[in-house]
Amino acid sequence: MDRISALRNIEEALAEFETGEADLDATERRVVTVLRTYATEFEDETLSAYRASGDDRADGLVVVAESRSEARARVADLLDAESSDAESRDADPPDAESLEFELEQVG
Repeated sequence: MDRISALRNIEEALAEFETGEADLDATERRVVTVLRTYATEFEDETLSAYRASGDDRADGLVVVAESRSEARARVADLLDAESSDAESRDADPPDAESLEFELEQVG
């Protein structure tokens, strides 16, 4: 994804937010996905962006990794960190190891 394409995608996301077609969470996910995809292609050709889907706790999460297995590990690590934060707030944390999600390469 080149710079102009990234900017157009971000502009479209903001326009959808402004018209009420997308909420803040959806807009944030879309912008982060665009940024990570752009950064991946710009910085290192060995890295790819992967988007998780299929589980509410991981849905829409985007990570950058060299492989699908590394991406899966990064998603699990992020959810483990989220679990630790939730535990410190006395909430019921998600069990990252029991999550079932799919990864789609983006960009």
